[in-house]
Amino acid sequence: MSIVKINVLTVPEDQRETLEKRFAARAGAVESSDGFEWFELLRPVEGTDTYLVYTRWRTEEDFQRWMAGRGQAAHGGDGPQAAEKPRPAATDATLWSFEVVQQAAPKQS
Repeated sequence: MSIVKINVLTVPEDQRETLEKRFAARAGAVESSDGFEWFELLRPVEGTDTYLVYTRWRTEEDFQRWMAGRGQAAHGGDGPQAAEKPRPAATDATLWSFEVVQQAAPKQS
């Protein structure tokens, strides 16, 4: 089954809009990647400053290939423009990794 990567981002309240705009601006950057299955940006609603960036991949190898290529560029890699990048909206980030062992979808009528 698939694997899930959840990037846990600590985002101060004054940077929330910036973070969301940056994700919106790069919409489509991951969708055509081999092995990509799903993406969600989750905004906190219960008194926390933690955003979750949820991605689902066919295999760990697919995720690693994306990170080594387009993912590195999307995350401010070492390219020639890296020095010109704006400061990150998040003050901390942690990557969680999971294997999907069960799943369910709505029943079709």
